[in-house]
Amino acid sequence: MGTEASSAVEISEPLLTSEAVAEEIPPWKDQITVRGLVVSAMLGTLFCIITHKLNLTVGVIPSLNVAAGLLGFFLVRSWTGFLEKLGIWTKPFTKQENTVIQTCVVACYGLAFSGGFGSYMLSMDQRTYELIGVDYPGNRAEDVKNPSLGWMIGFMFVVSFLGLFSLVALRKVMVIDYKLTYPSGTATALLINSFHTNTGAELAGKQVHCLGKYLSISFCWSCFKWFFSGVGDSCGFDNFPTLGLEAFKNTFYFDFSPTYIGCGLICPHIVNCSVLLGAIISWGFLWPFISKRAGDWYPDNLESNDFKGLYGYKVFVAISLILGDGLYNLIKIILITVREICNARSKRADLPVISRVSSTADEKSEHLMEEQLRNETFIRDGIPSWFAASGYVGLAAISTATIPMIFPQVKWYLVLVCYIVAPALAFCNSYGTGLTDWSLASTYGKIGLFIFAALVGKNGGVIAGLAACGVMMSIVSTAADLMQDFKTGYLTLSSPRSMFVSQLIGTALGCVIAPLTFWLYWTAFDIGSPDGVYKAPYAVIYREMAILGVEGFSALPKHCLEICCAFFLAAVLINLLRDVTPKNVSQYIPIPMAMAIPFYIGAYFAIDMFVGTVILFVWERLNRKEADEYAGAVASGLICGDGIWTVPSAILSIFRIDPPICMFFAPSVTS
Repeated sequence: MGTEASSAVEISEPLLTSEAVAEEIPPWKDQITVRGLVVSAMLGTLFCIITHKLNLTVGVIPSLNVAAGLLGFFLVRSWTGFLEKLGIWTKPFTKQENTVIQTCVVACYGLAFSGGFGSYMLSMDQRTYELIGVDYPGNRAEDVKNPSLGWMIGFMFVVSFLGLFSLVALRKVMVIDYKLTYPSGTATALLINSFHTNTGAELAGKQVHCLGKYLSISFCWSCFKWFFSGVGDSCGFDNFPTLGLEAFKNTFYFDFSPTYIGCGLICPHIVNCSVLLGAIISWGFLWPFISKRAGDWYPDNLESNDFKGLYGYKVFVAISLILGDGLYNLIKIILITVREICNARSKRADLPVISRVSSTADEKSEHLMEEQLRNETFIRDGIPSWFAASGYVGLAAISTATIPMIFPQVKWYLVLVCYIVAPALAFCNSYGTGLTDWSLASTYGKIGLFIFAALVGKNGGVIAGLAACGVMMSIVSTAADLMQDFKTGYLTLSSPRSMFVSQLIGTALGCVIAPLTFWLYWTAFDIGSPDGVYKAPYAVIYREMAILGVEGFSALPKHCLEICCAFFLAAVLINLLRDVTPKNVSQYIPIPMAMAIPFYIGAYFAIDMFVGTVILFVWERLNRKEADEYAGAVASGLICGDGIWTVPSAILSIFRIDPPICMFFAPSVTS
């Protein structure tokens, strides 16, 4: 990542066309429209449903920003085209309005992740408490808070807006002065700019048609699968022993999931291969090796989800890999941030001041004109620093008074400490994201979790740590997302004021939509069952981290600490190897964070994602241009179709309508 980060700063920004330079930029209020907000709410709801499904099953969430921009463009263009056929005049659909819609959607569904509905918030519930064990050291019945719409929506509102105000005053420094790349924001801007040209609109129409086709296929396939899924967790295509019954026992099978195949199409090849490698190491070698030590390393005949047995090894080894990877990259990005800030200051001191732009028509002058137009547009509709500062202080005061009412274990002064430290951490994360496109919000959250759990101690430390994790994660995540969106707005000539307002609106929508869509899953499905579809893997992991912060290492099974240390060091060394080797070598070195996911969940989704990456690999070899243009649309269609089916499936479950057939596999001859 080190070589990639340094080169990322030099990525050239997409140039505006001469027509774009000459076009009239609408006022910031005209960039926010009623139709845009309606589309944002619709897409925000859809993407919240998809994010929850991924969060509650495997915890791998690919970026849906491209799908948000593409579907926003399609829905508004379809609406304006329909009205024009009826002879009704409509306002032109501009790239600025498209950018505002995309920003609003991302802000909305981002809370489905940073809100902790599959991690720290779910770690507090009764199911996770019982799953770890009522007699497990440090796991107290008092440290339980079950989900309910009231406190979840309230908590979302008091913590989700602070990240937006924490760094808004530094938008010019981050985007114009330091010229941070924000690769995802730049790519989204390039996409939106291309939509609003003749050739780009034509390609976008084909991409939408492709997305719709695969969305329909995915939806119909998910519906077909439902009829064979029976009652319980052992029926249907989700439990199809495609690689044989012996491999099935070790979770190696293809479960025909359009969502995971779509994830494999979107995620880089190295991520998919890392996930598969992690599955092979854990379920192919490590867990069978440890299970043979039953009766020696841990008591025999324990339940499959007993932390005193194999289950404990699975969780803690996964935690060690995640922490090793996260802490290494946190330290690395902080060092990169400090270095780049120092370099940027020295470079800025040496740069000549440009008083005006030459009227010559050469390429250099044209580039300067484009940059000047972007700078003027970005600075013109500024957000006053006093407004940002007073907003942050006011919201912090409200949150400091409110959070102890929701979580009595968290004292007001601990919340205040969070909000004093948070802006500095938000800056580090936002700067690092601008350089590497890698947000470490969850790592900052885990650090807060350990520190506050240890500070509070045994009397409420678990809940206090999890709540502090939520506060830190929310601020750091939303601040980085805001800067990504400012970069997109800068390159699409969108007003920063309209971007900020759309972020506020999207966050407000997310504070309501994210809990409501989670409640759909909570009501309809068996969330947190280790043998079910919705395992909620990170709920157990986060609660164990909090207990670890309170209790230390005394509760670990035999030799578990030694194995965890080995994997922690392995994660650090693998990352170091990725940084010191040339790029043509490092691109084949696995990513420890991706390897950690199947250690706890299982190998089945790694098979699905690998199928997706093989499809993409072959497609790229046959027709690279077509793969680049349509792979994202195919993947988004597969993920969205399966996600949409979740809604009728949940409704059927709520009304206790069970699938009519149980397709089950067993050996033909029993010994």
